[in-house]
Amino acid sequence: MIRLGSAAGYPFEGPRLLAGWTPPAGAAVFAILYRPDPDARPGRYAVSYVGHSDDLSAERFPFKHPRSPCWVRRAGDRWNLHIATYEVPGGGPAHREQIVRELIAVYRPGCNSQQYDQAWKDQWIGDYTAPTTNSVTRRGPDQA
Repeated sequence: MIRLGSAAGYPFEGPRLLAGWTPPAGAAVFAILYRPDPDARPGRYAVSYVGHSDDLSAERFPFKHPRSPCWVRRAGDRWNLHIATYEVPGGGPAHREQIVRELIAVYRPGCNSQQYDQAWKDQWIGDYTAPTTNSVTRRGPDQA
């Protein structure tokens, strides 16, 4: 599972070895992973790229994707590359893009040309203040 923040997570399938993987036809978010220290920590992966597609079979996986040279450079060789996918239930392109942005903000994958900040700013939605009202008194069902 790829984690977002401390509690939220998206259930990605994988990781699978990218070499020899046949991408399914269908929309999904995907993460390209590699193992930085496969001998000492074989279950630990680093995220080198995050993307999404309306059709994974059209993405030219495994190694004809435009960003694949960067993936191979970061991983050391193509046999250390893995992929994890998440088919967003009922999610359209905008929802998948938002998930990608969140993952990029958290993991800062080096092969994504666009990076996003995790900061939240009040001016994005405006600042909101409201005067406090009188205290609320709870009443039981038979009280008027």
